Amino acid sequence: MKKFLDLITEHLQDAFEASGYPKEGITASLSNRPDLCEYQCNGAMVLAKKVHQAPMEIAEKVAHVLLDNPAFEMAEAVKPGFINLKVTGRFLTEYIGNMVREEKFGLDNEEPKQMILVDYGGANVAKPLHIGHLRAAIIGESIKRICRYMGHDVLGDVHLGDWGLQMGQVIAELILRGMEDNFTVTDLEEIYPTASKKCKEESDTYDKAFAEEAHRITGELQNGNAQYRKIWEKITEVSKEDLKKNYDNLEVYFDLWKGESDVQPYIPAMIQDLKDQGLAYESDGAYVIDVTEETDKKELPPCIIVKRDGSSLYATTDLATLVEREKLYCPDYVIYVVDKRQSLHLEQVFRVSRKAHIVHEGEKLFHLGFGTMNGKDGQPYKTRSGGVMRLESLINEVNEAVLEKMKDNPDISAEEAAKTSKVIALAALKYGDLSNQATKDYIFDISRFIEFEGNTGPYILYTIVRIKSILNKAGKEADGEIFFTGEKAEKGLLMEAARFSDVIETAYKELAPHKICSYIYDLANAFNTFYHEVKILSEEDEKKKESYLSLLKLTKEVLEQCIDLLGFGAPERM
Repeated sequence: MKKFLDLITEHLQDAFEASGYPKEGITASLSNRPDLCEYQCNGAMVLAKKVHQAPMEIAEKVAHVLLDNPAFEMAEAVKPGFINLKVTGRFLTEYIGNMVREEKFGLDNEEPKQMILVDYGGANVAKPLHIGHLRAAIIGESIKRICRYMGHDVLGDVHLGDWGLQMGQVIAELILRGMEDNFTVTDLEEIYPTASKKCKEESDTYDKAFAEEAHRITGELQNGNAQYRKIWEKITEVSKEDLKKNYDNLEVYFDLWKGESDVQPYIPAMIQDLKDQGLAYESDGAYVIDVTEETDKKELPPCIIVKRDGSSLYATTDLATLVEREKLYCPDYVIYVVDKRQSLHLEQVFRVSRKAHIVHEGEKLFHLGFGTMNGKDGQPYKTRSGGVMRLESLINEVNEAVLEKMKDNPDISAEEAAKTSKVIALAALKYGDLSNQATKDYIFDISRFIEFEGNTGPYILYTIVRIKSILNKAGKEADGEIFFTGEKAEKGLLMEAARFSDVIETAYKELAPHKICSYIYDLANAFNTFYHEVKILSEEDEKKKESYLSLLKLTKEVLEQCIDLLGFGAPERM
């Protein structure tokens, strides 16, 4: 099913052609002056030089043709050459009727089905999730759902940090304490930073002997030492259990729980192949690969794949991960949802993977770099004491703030309030993040995010709950024909609903969940205007009433689909 804006564009192109002008490049756009018109076209100004005519002359000629088109109730040429348009209610409701009947509200994806892999976790084994992991999880989950809704085969990978020196450090500390067989995630939360500090020369707890032991254990672990392997497996098991619990609380779900350890077997052959191809060369005892290209405005540093001591780095592991993904899944598109400060690192990895033919021709690698979540002071969000906040603590803080707000409603029991507050808190948290463009930093403000009015998650949920309440009070199925009764607010709601396919396709192409947030805020506002200005349940004309209720049902279903793509749901009441 074609997008509504595309249908309007087709009518415009036909009118230009009928007026004797070329139709190529003629498009319609939503008006930024809804008080004057609903849609606009600047095609006359684009064509003016090409056909040697004044823009207004072209616009007036085309507008005259459009007046005979039953799709438009207004077509008007305005200076300096715009064509202002308003669509007829019938044209609009015919489209809405098709949306109701079609699967996915008529959304079509003309692209061939792709195998898409979304890398969006990045958690570390032996460390609890903290707020630095929030954006990757929230944005990545939404991107995965959007790509899947567009009809692609999609896999989400947590990509755990479960290898390297930090594992040797934790194992060394566990053995030192005699805890190698009995520890919890809380123990690991304290052990990890303690062991790490002992290995840093600038630390006041630096322990040279311990640092050397941690290095030795790391090497032994990577060479298959059975004792260390057993401890490592226990660390991984305990950590994964805690990570899954926290990701579940965020309604973030991974198809793959792969880690850096999974790709270690691929590294020796990959490094040898990079050497054999003449890409990797020795530099000060390390092996590096040049990645600068002729079109670069400044030289990029070489990508180091083997350090002087023979150990590998993140770049090595990330390249080996691509090797494994190519072997197991052969993706067409890999999306990395990673902090934008990793852009240089990932650009190096992408360039090496293409130069070395690690990825197949045509495979797209894309880094969706996100900004930081800051406090009201503009600095990265922290606990009241100034430390990095655990993600679990942040979620609890938002839950408690919502629950406190819900105490004002005497009609909801304490049990229902506790359950509902979690749903609202998740919406507040996710919408608060996703409503911002991913690449930008934003201010995390709990008091604003949990408001039931304004551009917030709870406001969207409250709108859905209000529609559910109206439909329940109606006491019958809302499955009548939707037709235009002439109400201004009704047309506004119809027009917003008709934008669904265009918005979802744009959000997919641009990897931009904030476009969906903006859309459902507009849709919710359009519904609430309709609710306040039009009689619904008290409407005496049964056909009108059925049409209104059916429009409300469609609005609810579109909103519910959109919030599912953002990664949260709605309660039955608030």
